[in-house]
Amino acid sequence: MVDEINEEGPVIETKARKKGSFVGLQRELGLISGISLIVGTMIGSGIFASPRYVMEHSGSVGLTLIVWSLCGVLAMLGALCYAELGTMIPLCGADYVYMLQAFGPLPAFLYSWTTVIVIQPSQFAIICLTFGAYLIEPIFPGCGDREDLQPVVKLLAALAIGVIMFVNAASVKWAARMQIVFTVCKMVAIIMLIITGLVRLGQGFTASFENSFNNTTKSIGLVGYAFYNGLWAYDGWSNLNYATEELKNPYRNLPLSIMIGIPLVTVCYVLVNIAYFAVLTPAEVMTTSAVAVTLADRLYGVMAWVIPIFVASSTFGAANGSAFSGGRLVFSAAREGHLPKFLAMIHTKRHTPLPAMLFTSIIAWIMLLPNSSSFETLINYFSFAAWVFYGCTVCALLWLRYKKPEMKRPYKVALPIPILVVLASIYLIVAPFYEAPLESFLCLLFILAGIPFYLVFVYFKIVPQSFSDFLARLTFKLQKIFDVAFPEREDQIYTGL
Repeated sequence: MVDEINEEGPVIETKARKKGSFVGLQRELGLISGISLIVGTMIGSGIFASPRYVMEHSGSVGLTLIVWSLCGVLAMLGALCYAELGTMIPLCGADYVYMLQAFGPLPAFLYSWTTVIVIQPSQFAIICLTFGAYLIEPIFPGCGDREDLQPVVKLLAALAIGVIMFVNAASVKWAARMQIVFTVCKMVAIIMLIITGLVRLGQGFTASFENSFNNTTKSIGLVGYAFYNGLWAYDGWSNLNYATEELKNPYRNLPLSIMIGIPLVTVCYVLVNIAYFAVLTPAEVMTTSAVAVTLADRLYGVMAWVIPIFVASSTFGAANGSAFSGGRLVFSAAREGHLPKFLAMIHTKRHTPLPAMLFTSIIAWIMLLPNSSSFETLINYFSFAAWVFYGCTVCALLWLRYKKPEMKRPYKVALPIPILVVLASIYLIVAPFYEAPLESFLCLLFILAGIPFYLVFVYFKIVPQSFSDFLARLTFKLQKIFDVAFPEREDQIYTGL
């Protein structure tokens, strides 16, 4: 039982501690699990919903395919930078941990403030909503545009969040195995679409590719938004870094998983888009959010229901990967004192960050309650914030090379690569101001709004003693209820970097 309260909070003398076993994250993810986590998280709702908006903002088939290809290249370059950081600082938390080590607690807090409260749970909720919509698509065609079916879609999304939370809280191995299963399902859907496209091309259906650069947009802002929608489909390329402490031989498996997983996704995405244009006209692609379903209805006849089911599996796998990484971010932020300490605890038997997973799921459930904003609007908000911090994280790599050249770097990326990623990030942050200055400004304002919260609650700790005592008692009770304990950290050698 407990029976002490130390500076980190109450400590319970659990059975695991009595037996002398290690309480903490376990290294249970191998190379296949790492590749599956990257592929499974990246291939989600984006490739089935974003093509409309990429085409709409690009204006032409030619630029659309270039945007999809360059998005893959940018994701690959960014991931290689993250591989250097992940092997240099092999801790859970990815961007948060890297910014903390390079720039200190304030930028790291702003990242966790933006991501933990809004970006990650909202993304989780949106993917689960997409799962719900595609799951009932065979029964109620066009359900995504029907207001009367939204409660059903939200109920299915809420159930998906609950199932994913349970699996991730119960076992890292279960979560990884589930990710592998759904990765297989989504690859079946992707392969079906690619084969369909190749067959159509072989039959001579190439009209969409003639004069492929006609109507290409000349607006810097619109091209930026085209990249936002394409990069949404690639989002997840950094998620394996959140689980570095659970990856077997991270010095080998982290960069190798990236080098295999991201090129595989890029090739698949370009071929799937070619398939869309081999079956549908550019005008048809721009008028449907569920492009894959429209394609299936056109060609598959009575078997058209297969695609929505496989797409639902794809989104479920992406939601699982999003929850997996989101829980680790909450865990890392709480471990550094930027969130309540209870969220930095580990289940003593399951060795999973149960409180952090529960926290992420609760916020995602809350996100389902109000009327949803549009798919595109949410992507624009998320992408702006995401690329602010992607750019900051890669700047952290450059700063650490300058400031701490003595740090061990098992994997080192060529210097031009992080410079290119930083320049791309600057473009993706600045370009949208040309088309939507108000939305971009509001997103930036939300990020900066974290500064007063940091100063009050973290830096100066202006919290009444009575409230601190209440939190300590609450943490103590929750620790007993959930059978969790503070992990016996393996990473102390990194805390002084």
